[in-house]
Amino acid sequence: MRFLRRFFIRLSNFTTGRRADQRLREEIAEHVALQTEENLRAGMPPVEARRQAALKLGAAQAISEQHHAEQGLPLAENLLLDIRYAFRMLHRSPSFALIVIATMALGIGATTAIYSVIDATLLHPLPYPHPGELVRLEDDLPGVGAQDVSVSVPEWKDLENSGIFQYVAIDFFGSSNLTGSAQPTRIASKIVTPNYFAMLGVGAQLGRTFDPGDKTPGFNLEVVISDGLWKRAFGADPHILGKTLRLDNDVYHVVGVMPPGFRDQGMTSEQRNTEAWAAAGFAAVPFDPPLRNSRLGTAFARLKPGLPVAPAQARIDALVASLKKQYPADYPAQAAWTIRLIPLAESLVGNVRQSLILLFGAVGLVLLISSVNVANLLLARASARGREIAVRQALGAARMRLVRQLLTESLLLFVLGGITGFAVLFCARKFLLQLVPESLPHLNEISISWGVLAFAIAVSVVAGTIFGLAPAWLMSRLDLTTTLRQEGRGSKGSRKRSRLRHALVIGELALSLVLMIAAGLLLRSFWDLFKVQPGFNPSRVMAIETWLPFPIDPNTDIYRTATQEAVMLREVLRRNRTLPGVEETAVGDREALPLGHGKDDLNMIPLIREGQDVERSQPPLIKTSFVSPEYFRLLGMTLLRGRLFVDQDLEDAPSIAVINEAAARAYWPSKDGKGEDPVGKRIRLKAEKPDWTTIVGVIADARTESLADAGIPQVYLDIYQHWAKDLAFFLRGQVDPATIAAQVRTQIQAVDPNLPVFRAETLNDILSSSLAVRRFSMEMVALFAATALLLAGLGIYGTISFLVHEQSREIAIRLALGAQRSNILRMVLRRGLTLAAAGAGVGLVGAFIASHLMASLLYGVSPYDLSTFTGVTALLTAVAITASYVPALRAMRLDPITTLHSE
Repeated sequence: MRFLRRFFIRLSNFTTGRRADQRLREEIAEHVALQTEENLRAGMPPVEARRQAALKLGAAQAISEQHHAEQGLPLAENLLLDIRYAFRMLHRSPSFALIVIATMALGIGATTAIYSVIDATLLHPLPYPHPGELVRLEDDLPGVGAQDVSVSVPEWKDLENSGIFQYVAIDFFGSSNLTGSAQPTRIASKIVTPNYFAMLGVGAQLGRTFDPGDKTPGFNLEVVISDGLWKRAFGADPHILGKTLRLDNDVYHVVGVMPPGFRDQGMTSEQRNTEAWAAAGFAAVPFDPPLRNSRLGTAFARLKPGLPVAPAQARIDALVASLKKQYPADYPAQAAWTIRLIPLAESLVGNVRQSLILLFGAVGLVLLISSVNVANLLLARASARGREIAVRQALGAARMRLVRQLLTESLLLFVLGGITGFAVLFCARKFLLQLVPESLPHLNEISISWGVLAFAIAVSVVAGTIFGLAPAWLMSRLDLTTTLRQEGRGSKGSRKRSRLRHALVIGELALSLVLMIAAGLLLRSFWDLFKVQPGFNPSRVMAIETWLPFPIDPNTDIYRTATQEAVMLREVLRRNRTLPGVEETAVGDREALPLGHGKDDLNMIPLIREGQDVERSQPPLIKTSFVSPEYFRLLGMTLLRGRLFVDQDLEDAPSIAVINEAAARAYWPSKDGKGEDPVGKRIRLKAEKPDWTTIVGVIADARTESLADAGIPQVYLDIYQHWAKDLAFFLRGQVDPATIAAQVRTQIQAVDPNLPVFRAETLNDILSSSLAVRRFSMEMVALFAATALLLAGLGIYGTISFLVHEQSREIAIRLALGAQRSNILRMVLRRGLTLAAAGAGVGLVGAFIASHLMASLLYGVSPYDLSTFTGVTALLTAVAITASYVPALRAMRLDPITTLHSE
């Protein structure tokens, strides 16, 4: 308490310092006056009386200063004095101040921009209570090359009863047709177990969520809707609870409305914007019987309080081992079934984490290069002020006092640069957000907040302290005699300062080379990926989606068989062919949309090969698509063997399939390496009826899942033999993307007015969107690399220019004694080339390390690509020589007489 009382007294005196000092001066003057009067009464002359009174009091100024130090906050006062002095010094050199502030605004502004993205994506906690307890359960079958194969109902119940979790919930994302209004609408929806919201720890703003104890095996016909759907479709009706909602022709009762700020967990923007949740037990119609090999959806869970992920994983491993022994037929040894616990925050980010860390590393290098550049400028400016600093030291200024003052100047410049960078970022935030790909998780949560401002100021202070301390410390250790005798006479200055400036430039060049090589590798990788042949022709192709209702009772489904659905599909295709500009049409499920579906859309089905796989064993999983006969011709896919589908392949005909070359290589290999011909082979897909399906054709591999991978095995089934609910209609021709969606909607709803039409895109746009994250990373790193190259060029230009200025007297003497001007040019260029070579040597080592770390982000290019390393190094060297050439010309053109006379 005494310390706090003393502190507040000092703080009060600090805020009213002038009045307190004035009172003390008045007391001292009064004391001197009284003593003077007493001396006068003793018979002293007036002058002597005042002198003796002052001598008796002592040093009045020292008393005042001591009192001020004891009663105030001297450190704060000195800091304010240093800041005021720093502002005066910057006002005297506005050009220097503007250059430094602009340089740091560039570095700190860029760093803050990337930090705001990382903060929202990687650092910001999930908007749920105790988010560290939330995990995603991933079922893997590494023995058959299958990952994240979803969970079965018996496994879900085993996990719930394991004692590891508070809640385990199943989440199945899809679409629903919202009907009953003027226009049918497709909305993003989820089927979840009743404990889903309890698992997340969230409640409704109106009504309630599902009862976690609900044991209904099928759907309970309750629905929870989002705040957006409530306002958009129901006008924010406060009496919405209990009203009915028709989804996929089934009637649900609204039991709750989620809060306005609620966003569901999910890896895609569509999943995070789910608008309706229906509860089900996944164990009755319309779901398959609850068998262990019938996998349904993704499992999420909330761990018991205080149970970390690692011990929970160990207990899960023990549970898995026990279930393998208990059910050996369902979990054969060759499948190597495992369950992994992944923190929910980590699983939602996915592969974006690597790209964002790469960007943060790249922008960190830009910040380092900016800071090194400014440190060099500060060192050069301090060298120019050497005589001033030496005079102040000679007059008694303490060394630490000088260090503190010089450091304050540096910190002021860095902080002003950081605030300027933040201000520019704040003003340009809307434009910059347009550059961020929509697929980035938590895109809507990116903001320029107070936390981001605090980060910018913290970075400014840390960078200013680190890069301002060395120049300040060096300038405080001047040799006074040498400096006062030589400074200002064209000497070479301090060798320590010269070595530090050279070291800073070498470091700047090295960092620039690392960043430029990383950008070069990403650019080569992106270009190779962009120019790769996808195996299909996206030119002039539109894809327009619709969703067929999937009612709970199959008997009420008017599209419950492939034959019933085929009638509608053929009529829509016929109508689409009559649209202006349309040349070809086809239809497929969402799986068949090249590069236009996410990981959760993949339809992985167990593949049983006749004579090779035993039905009760764990067969391999294969990606499956349903397409019409026109699909392959419309997309330009090449037939290698056999035939494609024809219109006569109907539901009552023998089931047929077409596979790609990757599936042929993977599942029908031969010892001679040529591969066994799979045409005519029979397979059985467990998700379908038990009849055998005959492979009738093999097509060339197409990069329909990822441009980076053409070797994904796929099987195509005839959509006229197997029904599908998520449909995409393909149209090739000269069509107007702005109007075609409305035209196709008219044709589809002329056949069935309850079908929604949505997401009309060209395949070229879809292909471009699939590269959005890679493009964003490449563009940002390339921008940072160009900035680094510019800063490096300015850095070496400034260093060589200062070197020429320092040695102008020596150069003038050389010229006066007969040195050739070409020799002077070569001498200066040699200095620049030496610095560039040293920077390139150090940078190449760093580039080898960086390229090894980013190898997983590259496609089609080696992380040690010789042409990239050589080309970038040559470019940096050329820039360094060019930057050195201008001051070298100035040195060559010096007039010896004028220079020596001015010196």
